[in-house]
Amino acid sequence: MSLNGLSSPSVRQRVFVLVGGTGDLALRMLWPSLAMLDQDGFLADDVRLVSVAREAVGRDEFVERVKAAVTKRAGADLEDGTIDKFAARISHLSLDVGDAEWGPKLKAELGATDNLDIVFFLSVSPSLFKPICEHLLKAGLNAKPNRVIIEKPLGRDLASSKVINDSVAVAFDEARVFRIDHYLGKETVQNLIALRFANTVFEPLWNAQSVDHVQITVAETVGVGERLGYYDEYGALRDMLQNHLLQLLCLLAMEPPSGINADALRDEKVKVLKSLKPINEHNVLTHTARGQYGAGFAEGKPVAGYEAEKGSPSGTETYVALKAEIANWRWAGTPFYLRTGKHLPSRATEIVVQFKAVPHSIFGGAVLANRLVIRLQPEEDISLTVMNKAPGLSAAGGMDLQPLALSLSLTNAFDSNGTKAPRRRIAYERLILDALNGNNAAFVRRDEVEAAWAWVDGIEDGWAKVYPRPQSYPAGSYGPVSAYTLLDRDGRSWND
Repeated sequence: MSLNGLSSPSVRQRVFVLVGGTGDLALRMLWPSLAMLDQDGFLADDVRLVSVAREAVGRDEFVERVKAAVTKRAGADLEDGTIDKFAARISHLSLDVGDAEWGPKLKAELGATDNLDIVFFLSVSPSLFKPICEHLLKAGLNAKPNRVIIEKPLGRDLASSKVINDSVAVAFDEARVFRIDHYLGKETVQNLIALRFANTVFEPLWNAQSVDHVQITVAETVGVGERLGYYDEYGALRDMLQNHLLQLLCLLAMEPPSGINADALRDEKVKVLKSLKPINEHNVLTHTARGQYGAGFAEGKPVAGYEAEKGSPSGTETYVALKAEIANWRWAGTPFYLRTGKHLPSRATEIVVQFKAVPHSIFGGAVLANRLVIRLQPEEDISLTVMNKAPGLSAAGGMDLQPLALSLSLTNAFDSNGTKAPRRRIAYERLILDALNGNNAAFVRRDEVEAAWAWVDGIEDGWAKVYPRPQSYPAGSYGPVSAYTLLDRDGRSWND
């Protein structure tokens, strides 16, 4: 699909330049994603893959690292011949961003660039975006249709986000800046759009009249680990909620877009973000919960608390829950509860759409309200709980009812009809392919990022004034007590 006029003429050879090609993200996610795209026939035979990194390493040694990383990640999904075919596409260039000739040296590696369609993926610290983009500008490598993918974090507040966006804008106009959030590449997240807007059974009920509340949870069993230095500066609110959870909220709450193109989708997401009621010093105590894990047991093993890991006191939250309210006609009065945390009992990412109960039960007993559960991890699945008559006879007459969870899982549907289920793709596969094709619908526009930061900044400011210390919770527990009080006030409970 060609969107925003970004797709290049077929005569142009496509080149994917991965800046930071020796880094952790590149080896864990990006090279394996490219290899699987190649295996499945999504990369044309002439697509070139160029790695650029500061580390001085020869091509042969680098390619062996990539092969090992792809094999580790893909495992049994890797077919014979894939690795060698894929490796033949790769070249590697050792370059330090501080080198004044960074741009010309990269240009020399690429050769004649007039007929190239280049995608630059900056898998490096945002502090390097500006010098890299300046190098590309100076070398003329920023010319259309070339485009750039940038990886989070995109700042730690609105002001720093603007600085980062401005640094990229010196070389690339907005239509050619692809801000990646890997959650938007997940199959089940993509399916949210289809679920809502391709089925009349859901959309008429997708509003405050039928939905009691919505829960979005991203729970992790691990602690901060080697990311402690980064995490202590950002915390759970900035690291997870500002991007991943708010993106899920937007997809769930947005109005039907006029089409499936990038601007139509992103226009509606921005409207949701701008409709969020402020959370600030006046309501932050009743609308949010902050937690920090202490010593406890996680995954069956004793673990130290966050401050013990850091070696000093810290006001950084490793858990955040909040009540978001959307001030528009569709969602007025329907709360969206968001939570994320580390060192929790189980790893899970799920969305719960809790419908309202029937206004009157004719069955003489409790009738549970319908509930739609969309799970993103550890396995992707969708289920809808409905009330059903229990099989058999009742001695007292009438009907005995029981809840029944109906699976709407695409994987299960394929398995049930005898067709092999599709391989579960790495989220980056879809996003990299979209970027290569010039499709930015699943990427985040600048005004989205800044609207999200503007809202989150209000929370951070409120915390600083009236809620400076997070509440401790034992590692391996479900989080701080304040997270449950958050829902108890409204007569609701988390879907634990």
